[in-house]
Amino acid sequence: MSAKTRKLIAIVAGLLVLALIVWGFRIATRPAPEVFQGQMEAQETDIAGKVTARVVEVLVKEGDVVQAGTLLVRMNSPEVEAKLAQATAAEQAAKAVAEKAQHGARPQEIEMARMQWQRAETAAELARISFSRVDGLAREGLVAAQKRDEAEANWKASRDAAVAAKAQYDMARIGARNEDKAAADAQVRQVAGVVAEVEAARAETELRSPVAGEVAKVLAKAGELLPQGVAVATVVDLRDQWVVLNVREDRLDRFAIGKEFDAILPAISSADDKGGGRRKARFKVYYSAPLPDFATWRATRGGAGFDVRTFEVRARPLQPIEGARPGMSVLVE
Repeated sequence: MSAKTRKLIAIVAGLLVLALIVWGFRIATRPAPEVFQGQMEAQETDIAGKVTARVVEVLVKEGDVVQAGTLLVRMNSPEVEAKLAQATAAEQAAKAVAEKAQHGARPQEIEMARMQWQRAETAAELARISFSRVDGLAREGLVAAQKRDEAEANWKASRDAAVAAKAQYDMARIGARNEDKAAADAQVRQVAGVVAEVEAARAETELRSPVAGEVAKVLAKAGELLPQGVAVATVVDLRDQWVVLNVREDRLDRFAIGKEFDAILPAISSADDKGGGRRKARFKVYYSAPLPDFATWRATRGGAGFDVRTFEVRARPLQPIEGARPGMSVLVE
C-alpha cells in the first residue's frame, strides 16, 4: 500500500471519527422529550339512604362486582313502619267514606224517608180538611175567629212539614251531591299519596346499587345507626374511564378539545405491545378548563416574558382499557 493511500485512509478515518463525535455531542445535548403525567379516573357513585335507620345486614364486600339493582344493605326503621300503618288506616277510612258517598243512602233509610213523607202528607191533608170545616163554622158564627186562625196555622204548618219530608225523601233517594262525591274521591287520592310517600321511605331501607360496577368502599356495619344522607357504599363503574392531565397553556394546543393522543399505562403490561411491555391506549380530549389561581402560574423565562396558567385536561379512551383502575399513572410523550 502506497503512502498516498495510507494518508487518504487516515483522513477518511479522521473525518468519520469527527462525525461520530459531533453526532454523539448532539445526542448528548439534545433535550429529553417532554412527558406529561396524568392519572386515570372512573365514575364513582356514593350510595346513601333517605331515611335514618339501623343496619340489619351488609350483603356485599369491597371488590365485589354488582349489577344495577343489586341489594347492598338491608336496614330497619320502626318509625317508618308505624307511619305506614297510620297512613294505611287513614286510606281505608277515606275509601269507606268515598264508597258511602257513591252508594248513597241504604234502601231502609230511603224507605223510612218515604214513609215520613207519606205520614206528613196525610197529616197535612187532615189539617186542610179540619181548617175547611172550622172556616165554614166560623163564617156562620158558630166558632170563634181564634179557633179558625189556629186551624189555619195548623194546616199551613202541616203542609210545610210535608214539603220538608218530601225533600228529605228526594235527597235520600238521589244520594250524595256530585261535589261531595268529588271531595271524597279527592280525599282518597290525598291519603293514597301519603301511603305512597311512606312506602317510598320504607323502600329506602333496602339500599340497591343504581349502577353496575365494582364495590370500592363499604362504610356500613351491621348494628350501626345510619343518619339520613350518609353514604353506606361506593360503587365504581370501571367502564366509564377518563384521564386527567395538568397542562401549561403554552402546551395546550396539542390537547385541544376533540384532539387525540397516544398514552402509556406503565402499570398494565401487554405482550402484544412493542413499548417494553407497557399498555398503550389512544385518548380523545373532551374537557379543558383552567385550574384555580393558586400555584398555577409560571413564568416563561426569568425577568421577562409572560406568565402561563395550568389547565386541567380530561380525555376518554377510544376503547375501554381492560385492567385500568382509578389512580393509575398515564404517560404522554
